[in-house]
Amino acid sequence: MLLTVCVAGAQDLGTRDSSAATPGTDAATPPASHEQPNDAPPSAPANDRIFGILPNYATVERDRTAQQLSSRQEFQLAGLGSFDPYVFPYVGVMVGLGQGGQQSYVRRYATAMADNSIGNFMTSAILPSLLHQDPRYYARERGSVFGRAVYALSRSIITRSSAGRAQFNYSEMAGNFSAAAISNGYYPSSDRSAAGTLTRFASQVLNDALANQMKEFWPDIRAFLARRRAGR
Repeated sequence: MLLTVCVAGAQDLGTRDSSAATPGTDAATPPASHEQPNDAPPSAPANDRIFGILPNYATVERDRTAQQLSSRQEFQLAGLGSFDPYVFPYVGVMVGLGQGGQQSYVRRYATAMADNSIGNFMTSAILPSLLHQDPRYYARERGSVFGRAVYALSRSIITRSSAGRAQFNYSEMAGNFSAAAISNGYYPSSDRSAAGTLTRFASQVLNDALANQMKEFWPDIRAFLARRRAGR
């Protein structure tokens, strides 16, 4: 976990004051907002791209107020995460670094973009809307690096309902499995086996788990980099 190593230095320099947490409260699960959902696009901090590149629209940092999302807002979040301008070159780089096999780069790129988009909409919009689950990541931002890394990893299994209660993350698991099954419609016949479907499912769950690690530790790294710039 490269990010956990990077953030250790940031925490040692006092990025967060853990004593600020109120005794007896769970830092990982602040009270849910009961404000009525509206159709306004969900707000995101300015310049909050991870390392200035990767889109980070669906993260709720500890000091931010989170309103309940409407179905329309959930689809907006999925669209932003799928078609952000930086997604296209990022997917291109990842495809280039992967194994080519017998398929052309263009075919592999199109397949990867389809996998990413379908997975995002299934896990961040369609199933959350149907199951009334919150597709956002709620950063913990306090505690040890190891504890926070475990918390971020656990969000693939545990999520919040729209009302703020802890639930099994059906949207993540069923959403990614559905996306893997749908992909059989455009993958070569040799990859349409049960093993191929399960491999794509596991790969997407792993990718989402790694993304949660970046979302959890990005506020610390961002603050650390800001202090370094201010000290020059």
